[in-house]
Amino acid sequence: MAPLRFSANVSWLFPELPGLPARLRAAGSSGFRAAEVGWPYAEPPEALARAAREAGLQLVLINTPPGDREKGEMGLGAVPGRQAAFREGLEQAVLYAKALGCPRIHLMAGRVPQGADRAAVRGEMETVFLENLRHAAGVLAQENLVGLLEPINTRLTDPQYFLDTPQQAAAILQKVGRPNLQLQMDVFHWQIMDGNLTGNIREFLPIVGHVQVAQVPGRGEPSSPGELNFPYLFQLLEDEGYKGFVGCEYQPQGEGWPWGRELWRDRGCFLLMG
Repeated sequence: MAPLRFSANVSWLFPELPGLPARLRAAGSSGFRAAEVGWPYAEPPEALARAAREAGLQLVLINTPPGDREKGEMGLGAVPGRQAAFREGLEQAVLYAKALGCPRIHLMAGRVPQGADRAAVRGEMETVFLENLRHAAGVLAQENLVGLLEPINTRLTDPQYFLDTPQQAAAILQKVGRPNLQLQMDVFHWQIMDGNLTGNIREFLPIVGHVQVAQVPGRGEPSSPGELNFPYLFQLLEDEGYKGFVGCEYQPQGEGWPWGRELWRDRGCFLLMG
């Protein structure tokens, strides 16, 4: 049974530092050996690759571009009429992933259009998503990359997001049927939408390519006050044979990372930060 490997999500951690290169260096100085970035596109890929290399970090995950943030876009994968923009963003993400040596790209589904009824547009949006995912799977396969689908909760975080439960995401993955598309499990979102984390982890872990963690409901580090028992959840992931990375995607409430050392010391286990 291998110990879990943690990655620093530098879009969330080290918020006191102004840029991604500085945050990558801070992650390396903190002991991490892996990192992930939401949207790296404000920085030249060469600068990020150099910062990661100097920090001794492996980049393990980036997102596809969000689209037009001023118009409220948060990904384009399932958005009708934005197929061309999704494909352009995918090409940009692939360029960054190759430059960064990053093997996984989160293919963001996007939001239900403003003013639209979710139930009324669900079928059309799923059809668009399936079309885009099949295209993405082919593009990613040429570069030996993996695409991920992440459900984002619509109760607290993003009421308009199209993909919001693991069941919905798993059904879409089954319809697409491509081995290089997998599920991204953020236990923060899963707990808020469905609970039943033990059952859902056991059911869906075989198709999970990446895990992210934050406490519920405040989205702080796992040691912050909240309803999730992270020693239990981490042990469950180990017991179920999870071999991927666990992304630290939370809003630091205290010192940010020392909870990890303390948690695993208390369990009498060895911790791999990457």
